[in-house]
Amino acid sequence: MSEFRIHHDVNELLGLLNVRGGDGAEVYIDLLQKNRTAYVTTTVSAHSAKVKMAEHSKTPEDFLRKYDELKSKNARNLDPLVYLLSKLTEDKETLKFLQQNAKERSEMSANAASSTSTSYSIPATSSKMSMQELEELRKKLGNVTASSNVPQSSEVVRKMLRDRHNKKNPTQPNPVFPNWVYDRPELIGDFITSPTPVGDPVVAIGTMPLAVQEQALVEDLLYVLIGVDGRDVTAQPVLGRQSRSFIVDPSLDMSIKELINRILPVASCYSTITRFTEEKSSFEYGQVNHALTAAIKTLMKEYVILVTQLEHLHRQGTLSLQKLWFYIQPTMHTMEILASIATSVDKGECMGGSTLSLLHDRTFNYTGDSQAQELCLYLTKAASVPYFEILEKWIYRGIIKDPYSEFMVEEHELQKEKIQEDYNDKYWDQRYTIVQHRIPSFLQKMADKILNTGKYLNVVRECGRDVTCPDAKEVLYTLKERAYVEQIEKAYYYASKVLLDFLMEEKELVSHLRSIKHYFLMDKGDFFVHFMDLTEEELKKPVDDIIPPRLEALLELALIMSTANTDPFKDDLKIDLMPHDVITQLLRVLAIDTKQEKAIINADSTEVSLSGLEAFSFDYIVKWPLSLIINRKALTRYQMLFRHMFYCKHVERLLCNVWISNKEAKQYSLHSAKWFAAAFALRQRMLNFVQNIQYYMMFEVMEPTWHIMENNLKSASNIDDVLCHHTSFLDNCLKDCMLTNPELLRIFSKLMSVCIMFTNCMQRFTHSMRIDSEMKRLTLEHGTSASAERTEEAEKKRLTSKFLAEHVDALQSDSGFEATISKFDSNFSTLLLDLLDKLSIYSTNECEHSTINIIYRLDFNGFYTERLERMAIERSQKTAA
Repeated sequence: MSEFRIHHDVNELLGLLNVRGGDGAEVYIDLLQKNRTAYVTTTVSAHSAKVKMAEHSKTPEDFLRKYDELKSKNARNLDPLVYLLSKLTEDKETLKFLQQNAKERSEMSANAASSTSTSYSIPATSSKMSMQELEELRKKLGNVTASSNVPQSSEVVRKMLRDRHNKKNPTQPNPVFPNWVYDRPELIGDFITSPTPVGDPVVAIGTMPLAVQEQALVEDLLYVLIGVDGRDVTAQPVLGRQSRSFIVDPSLDMSIKELINRILPVASCYSTITRFTEEKSSFEYGQVNHALTAAIKTLMKEYVILVTQLEHLHRQGTLSLQKLWFYIQPTMHTMEILASIATSVDKGECMGGSTLSLLHDRTFNYTGDSQAQELCLYLTKAASVPYFEILEKWIYRGIIKDPYSEFMVEEHELQKEKIQEDYNDKYWDQRYTIVQHRIPSFLQKMADKILNTGKYLNVVRECGRDVTCPDAKEVLYTLKERAYVEQIEKAYYYASKVLLDFLMEEKELVSHLRSIKHYFLMDKGDFFVHFMDLTEEELKKPVDDIIPPRLEALLELALIMSTANTDPFKDDLKIDLMPHDVITQLLRVLAIDTKQEKAIINADSTEVSLSGLEAFSFDYIVKWPLSLIINRKALTRYQMLFRHMFYCKHVERLLCNVWISNKEAKQYSLHSAKWFAAAFALRQRMLNFVQNIQYYMMFEVMEPTWHIMENNLKSASNIDDVLCHHTSFLDNCLKDCMLTNPELLRIFSKLMSVCIMFTNCMQRFTHSMRIDSEMKRLTLEHGTSASAERTEEAEKKRLTSKFLAEHVDALQSDSGFEATISKFDSNFSTLLLDLLDKLSIYSTNECEHSTINIIYRLDFNGFYTERLERMAIERSQKTAA
């Protein structure tokens, strides 16, 4: 059972039981995944569980009747379910809870029923019902029961199956028998019941001598055994799937009547088998049922031959009722088995794999009866031939040819091109899927391998290469499962190797992944320096003012000027301007299936216009079949990682520019240098923070995780392993880079914002100082030797310089720039402490010890240790209170 299925079933069960609060579904899911063991059904365990449930039930007969009915319909997982219920009856606490829950649910349904109007008016219990009202109510209930129990006619079922097939395969309509096949019941071989008897006997058969009675009844029975009414033994009409019953002349001698009643079940079985073979041999019921009916018809020929031989003996006058009973007894067991199988297939509406499951289970159930087991084995082998032909084409060539929807693997019409465009496209998971009820029980363990074998070969076929398994052999049904299991495993290993070699060697998957790593994970440092230098001015513009072709040209230039020029796949790299900034994109992804989802999605994204830097991302062109691995979902994850690091790199460049500006500012004489030292120190702390975060992400998260993935890819045995390792690599990178935790992400976003605002403030101040210095220089140059005109101009510049000097002095004052720097320092320190505190909690509670490395890097000298410890004590005191 897949993890998704477990999640779904647990949530459904909690909803049905009306369980609210508590630890939620995750606790139960973890327990199930850690403690689940496969349940192996045995005849003894199934029988003991059935007996226990019958004893515990208030109506044992009804329970056993329902169990037998479901068993006859070949209901899947019936015995494991009964076993589970029997175990629940032993747990008194659980049983008490379920009883209370059932009571509450019945009360709720009763209240709901009383609030809605019904079409039948039932008098109140306090008033007495008249006989007329009672009779009307009985008629209405009888009509409802009769209408619900009447089965659909064969014609309606055939039409429904035919329409379903034609809808799925409009270009290949189902072949149909001509109407006269169904309009002429004489062709069926079963009893033709007429409203009037063929001829009334002049003398009652019971008044004749015993010898005459016996001879007459032998002749009647020989007719009845091949589906023709006799004179004194006639068949009754049947409705739907009922067994055939007969009317025997009541005047017959009791000894003769007793022998007749022993022989008539064979005729009843013959009628059941004949109706089944005639109905299920239609094209609409599929190839498996058609093969089964053909095998049964072959066996029935031997039965007809036996009856013909008995008729020959009767004509010779040597066949008595006792001899007829003696000759027919060996056939009776065979006929009962065939009739039982026919009834079960009919009741269960079995087709394809479900028919084979039923036959396989019957074969194993007759382990102690060699003759019955041999019979069921013959039928199973015959019925499995068309199914195994479909299986062979699938596992040896990757082709599905299943015109009647019988095979366990179902094909869906999906476009592989969408895998490069749609984030939620699930081509690999949904193009071919397993249909559970079509899996034969003897192939249940191999179902996933069968699915994957064909999928692997199909991918290679869609790339224009014809592949056929060199170890292809005919698959035959046998009680020794290992025989066909080995063939399926050989085909699986071949298909895995073919596709893996095709992707790894011919399509160079690892080289493409390395190329993506160069750009999306910022592996090529010199390329990014060139690229950011070239595009700095362009990316400062609002996103609407940016010309994408210009960015593409600058990207191409940066690729040529750097070591990335040696990358053979560099032309697949493209520019993408996203509609949201990286934080918004990540929060939208993390909000999926949460209470905040609607609020975040409905938020107006046009309130703040994005700059090019905030919207910028790379994209990558991936062609089939590499798009199976590097699909849109994987590329989106790469983009989120890239945008996160690109933004950090941008902030680092801004802080470095401030450092360069501060170098120039040191030459200026300031009124007070107290705040200046504080600003420099704060800038250094911010730079240390950003650089350490980048180092942690690139060298402690991405690089080690990448090497683990590369080693895993070398040992991967199939494409599913490759998909799993690649997805695991991306998930671990996103998680360890703090991109999957909304709380950490918000704090980190605020820290980046504080850093950007600080750099903007410092750049404005440095710029104003540069203007002031330039004004003073101009004043000194033109102060004494200027003409009258120059003097006037210098006076204006002096006044401007004085204004700027006053402005700088204002910034230098305690109430000005010093307060601003102090506020930046306070905000940055508070947010950084908050981040370190949350990382400490996260690494402890979630057992994500890799994030503790950030704390060690940022608090390398214990600067924040004391305050972090104080925050931890305060938190524990609040929890205790």
